[in-house]
Amino acid sequence: MSSDAVIRPYRPTDRNAVRRLCCETGYLGKAIDPVFEDRELFADYLTRFYTDWEPESTFVLEQDGEVKGYLMGSRRPLLHQFHSFFLNLSLFARGIFRYPRYNKASKAFVRWILLNAWREVPAAPRRLPHFHFNMLPEAMGFGTTREMLVQFFHHLRAHGETHVFGQVVTFEERRGAKVFERFGFRVVEKKEITKYRAHRDEPVYLCTVLKDLNDGKLAEYAAR
Repeated sequence: MSSDAVIRPYRPTDRNAVRRLCCETGYLGKAIDPVFEDRELFADYLTRFYTDWEPESTFVLEQDGEVKGYLMGSRRPLLHQFHSFFLNLSLFARGIFRYPRYNKASKAFVRWILLNAWREVPAAPRRLPHFHFNMLPEAMGFGTTREMLVQFFHHLRAHGETHVFGQVVTFEERRGAKVFERFGFRVVEKKEITKYRAHRDEPVYLCTVLKDLNDGKLAEYAAR
């Protein structure tokens, strides 16, 4: 990790920066706009619960005074599911209202969500803590990923949690499943995300990865 980079707990003042970063990295590490133009809905779906309901489980990577990465997590799965149900209803209503004004790519994205998205989500534990993260390309690296995970793992263990899972997008040129195996995760299931077929020749997968927080590797990560 760069010497001028700091990983710290999320602050309310980070909200706009986190939402912007979500959209700037939402398309396989690049801006989401070619796939879906409605940044407000996209950021609400991926970040709103974590910034507004459980901010204490979010960490950010700050470099030169700018937020360049984040890890968003939750150790309250039932609350997350409750919130997601009502948020999804709200997003559906807003998206349908805006649908006639969307461009062709955005309309295709909405159709994929309605018809196929639910088929392409790999199985995941419903009662365990979870996380997801994103970083700008210039901030990516094994060291930054490791440090963000270590801080999140410490947070979970401090509250008595024993396991955690994540759902991560993988493809050949970016953080394959083997990267997470180095951190003690095992792949539970993976499925292809077909929405990217119109944009890439290479298949893209969503993987559920699971980790035992008591596997002895937490201290090993922290010591490196």
